[in-house]
Amino acid sequence: MITRRDLAVRKVRNGKGIVALRSFRRGATICRIRGRVVSADTVWGYWQRGNIRRGENCFRFDADRYLDPEGQIGAYANHACNPNSGIVKDARGLKLVALRPIAAGEEITHDYSTLLGADDVWTMRCNCGDAHCRRTVRNVAGMPAAVLRRYRRLGVVPKFILSTCG
Repeated sequence: MITRRDLAVRKVRNGKGIVALRSFRRGATICRIRGRVVSADTVWGYWQRGNIRRGENCFRFDADRYLDPEGQIGAYANHACNPNSGIVKDARGLKLVALRPIAAGEEITHDYSTLLGADDVWTMRCNCGDAHCRRTVRNVAGMPAAVLRRYRRLGVVPKFILSTCG
């Protein structure tokens, strides 16, 4: 099991997830998403070889590449339709940032749709349990307009994802 001073991988609603071991204030960096930057062909290869989970765990890193967090805490970052964190891309890579105060013991979640460009066809049936669950996780173009506006205001939709919307 992966454990750090402030985060741990534990059993959560949907399998294993990242759990806060301390509180985080709004805007705080929770952690960097570490891993290996790979091509879209490499991610597709995971799927073709039956390693679907590994392919699903990859984060879109830019227009043509993904970050594969295999063996790192980021591999356990789960989706929620009303998440408490978001993925931000900066000069050093990807990081999880608190969108609201997060209490110790709370699962850290983000919205997968913020990293799925309009050109991504992957979807997932959602089981986040939120009262406003969208039921299906789709790309950024399939997100409700009000949700997308909020995420844009919070800075958790990378420019390269927004550029796919036309």
